Amino acid sequence: MNREFEEIYRLYVGDVYRFLLKLSGDENVAEELTQETMFRAFKSINKFDGGCKLTVWLCQIGKNCFYDYCRKNKSMAFSEELSEEPDPVSTELSFEDKETAKRIHRVLHDLEEPYKEVFTLRVFGELSYGDIGEVFGRSDNWARVIYYRAKAKIIDKLNDT
Repeated sequence: MNREFEEIYRLYVGDVYRFLLKLSGDENVAEELTQETMFRAFKSINKFDGGCKLTVWLCQIGKNCFYDYCRKNKSMAFSEELSEEPDPVSTELSFEDKETAKRIHRVLHDLEEPYKEVFTLRVFGELSYGDIGEVFGRSDNWARVIYYRAKAKIIDKLNDT
């Protein structure tokens, strides 16, 4: 491992882990995916062009690792899993019980893009609107609008069920 990447690893491994823990809701999965994320980042660090913050780039790799993991491990389906105790401070949704959480995740799973990804990055990844805009190559206002539309779609679909 080169010295520059050692520094990147030291500075950002905690952020990547917390992001993946929010997505997966499982400490072991988050640890495994963090290592995979950092390995992929190491292999492709020369492709990082500085077009976004390094943390955004790393979290994008982490999100892709998480999606790959979900495809390979159907029992850990993204649409049905949520950590046992969601942190109401860090998420904008409070769940009354696990069944409600599952309903929300089913609705989120069926949500079309970019609404699903923007909502996931904002709520579970705790990215700012600016960072989400960078991921999509758009403005922070675009990310804000898409997030609020996604939230409205989720609420509408929940009220229909």
